[in-house]
Amino acid sequence: MSDQPIPSPIPNGGIDPATGPVVLNIQFTKDLSFEVPGAPEIYLTLREAPRMDIALDVQARRLQEGQETYEISLQIRADAKTADGKTAFIAELVYCGIFTLNGVPNEMLEPVLLVECPRLLFPFARNILADVTRDGGFPPVLLAPIDFVQLWQSRRGQSSANMPIANA
Repeated sequence: MSDQPIPSPIPNGGIDPATGPVVLNIQFTKDLSFEVPGAPEIYLTLREAPRMDIALDVQARRLQEGQETYEISLQIRADAKTADGKTAFIAELVYCGIFTLNGVPNEMLEPVLLVECPRLLFPFARNILADVTRDGGFPPVLLAPIDFVQLWQSRRGQSSANMPIANA
């Protein structure tokens, strides 16, 4: 028997499936904030689940010129208000991933960065937000699945002067 590894064939000169076209190198919480401005009174007076306003944004930026490594950040803000308009809590999360793209064509760069990469990060960010709100003494905020294709397409429809699509 030989101690040398058996090379795995890559048909038609394709990309090695072990690396693939999109590689998630690392994911991390870049910023997390949870505030309860009316504590402790809010816990005594809150009788029903607060009204929730959720804002979500996706940003992409190349980490080093000439390299195909990008930081993708999911920015989520949850504002909870009582029926009389008082702030119950504010949760803000910036959850990031460092991705390497291998052989992704230029015309596919934007949808990969702003749709596929955030799809990989979202379940982890969703879990962190649910945990922090539950640990803060409120019902967990369970975000519904996000249609990143629709989010990307709606941003493309806006004027680039109003909102940058990506910094890639």
